[in-house]
Amino acid sequence: MKTARIIHNGVAQRAMERDGQLALDDGTLVAFDAVTWLPPLEPTPLPRTILALGLNYADHAKELEFKAPDEPLVFLKGETALTGHRQVTRRPAGVDFMHYECELTIIIGRTARKVKRDDAYDFIGGYTVANDYAIRDYLENWYRPNLRVKNRDATTPIGPWFVAAKDVPNPMALALSTTVNGKVTQSGNTKDMIFDVPFLIEYFCAFMTLQPGDIILTGTPDGVVDCKAGDVIVTEIEGIGALMNTIG
Repeated sequence: MKTARIIHNGVAQRAMERDGQLALDDGTLVAFDAVTWLPPLEPTPLPRTILALGLNYADHAKELEFKAPDEPLVFLKGETALTGHRQVTRRPAGVDFMHYECELTIIIGRTARKVKRDDAYDFIGGYTVANDYAIRDYLENWYRPNLRVKNRDATTPIGPWFVAAKDVPNPMALALSTTVNGKVTQSGNTKDMIFDVPFLIEYFCAFMTLQPGDIILTGTPDGVVDCKAGDVIVTEIEGIGALMNTIG
């Protein structure tokens, strides 16, 4: 089952995919382009923790001329960085290189503390797709991305769907791809992650509590290219969905 969060007639609500349309809470069917798409995340009573992985695919590390990390390279993101499907992300004036990052995103479903990898999947609520844009001009150090690289408002589209964990039998065997204006520029598979999904759950909750609604962006494979104003970017993950975003 795929669910989304959207705004229709000024009301934020959940919606379900049905026969190529969106079924709203009252049963009304509307077209995908008749709503404003929000990140497919339920509101949480606590501030949401957003964890993001860097260099979690060996080919991407090689692409950037870095040695693959021996332990997860992680940074935090603020929630204002998130935006929805079909939304616009602004390219700052004067920058030389801004690129997408297609990433499988984990959404925590249960409070997790000191969970072992064999039990990790029991604590995942579901998955979605993220496009975690990076602006290389502002990068001080690949191992320390500063706020202007990864925490700019609306630079991390996420969605369009929340897909329940039970509907993703093996998240470690999903094809990823990105197109820019219809041309395939990135292709990979989650099986090539350096640190897989169960490892990441065990790693994080060994020293911090993960709460329902927290999210983990798991990194991107190689194949990133510069994106210009007007470009339409589609980041897609097999069985999860195709996330569209336009550079403004």
